Amino acid sequence: MKLAFIIDPIHQLDPCHDTSVALMEAAQILGHEVWVTQANLLSVVESKAWAVLQQVELVPVELVEGRWVAANPWYNLSERFFAPLETMDAVFMRTDPPVNDSYLYATYILDYIDQNKTLVINSPSGIRGANEKMYALQFTKAIPETIVSADKQFIRQFVEAKGTAVLKPLGNKAGEGILILQSGDRNFNSIIELSTLQGKVPVMVQTYLPQAKEGDKRIILLNGEPIAALNRLSSGTDFRNNMATGGTVAQTEITPREHEICTQIAERLRQDGLIFVGIDVIGGYLTEVNVTSPTGIREIDRLDGTRLAHQVIQWIEQILQIKK
Repeated sequence: MKLAFIIDPIHQLDPCHDTSVALMEAAQILGHEVWVTQANLLSVVESKAWAVLQQVELVPVELVEGRWVAANPWYNLSERFFAPLETMDAVFMRTDPPVNDSYLYATYILDYIDQNKTLVINSPSGIRGANEKMYALQFTKAIPETIVSADKQFIRQFVEAKGTAVLKPLGNKAGEGILILQSGDRNFNSIIELSTLQGKVPVMVQTYLPQAKEGDKRIILLNGEPIAALNRLSSGTDFRNNMATGGTVAQTEITPREHEICTQIAERLRQDGLIFVGIDVIGGYLTEVNVTSPTGIREIDRLDGTRLAHQVIQWIEQILQIKK
């Protein structure tokens, strides 16, 4: 197969952490061509999506004494080629948020790939329709008590009723801008004004889950089915459990309640073309559905001795074989 990955500049990726690199490595090991491009290198020509592409050869990371170790350099790029993305068997949209105008325009360009010829992961329309915070709200039996609003007074009433809540900007990633709100905080007005841009932009506010101290579980789903999980723990100096904020990771299992959540959301994910997804669960409650560039594979493989990226690529092989 020929697989294209739309990623952030490759020199900015961490081969020992980034799931995009794990997927590319797995594709190469399984005998497929791996090509890379960036969202700003996409075009539409004669109503077809094109891209400036480079073939990449990777030196796979190695597990040494419980840590991933990468070669230096760990990749080599070919000359650039301008080609239709339909010449690829599959295209992975793996650009990191924020989902801003340029990100959205890239998904519009990807709409001009004939999905009868090329599988796009995740679906461009699915990504557009699945804000990673808002998407979870439709699964009312799975989420904690939540509001979305830019109204300071409404947010205050919610926080006063709950005592403690968590504020999340709708467009950020990796825990950026997440804040604890507490009833009686003298900084409350300023926090809401800054977070909502003076009442112009809504934010998500959820009741605080004390179980967050026990970790924030990332569950990886492939075509709606949970395939592995990872527990993320705060560093102790930050209430957020995100790896990007210095959190640590630990081995874990998927509980019956978490399987139930996966079952609740599976059919909708498949309907929306959201094939590779990472959901976040705290204390048995769904808090986010990550569809842009979900990560965690490297950490799970290191802890569990798995090869999750191989599983993803092999699933694609099977799907494309069925199409043929």
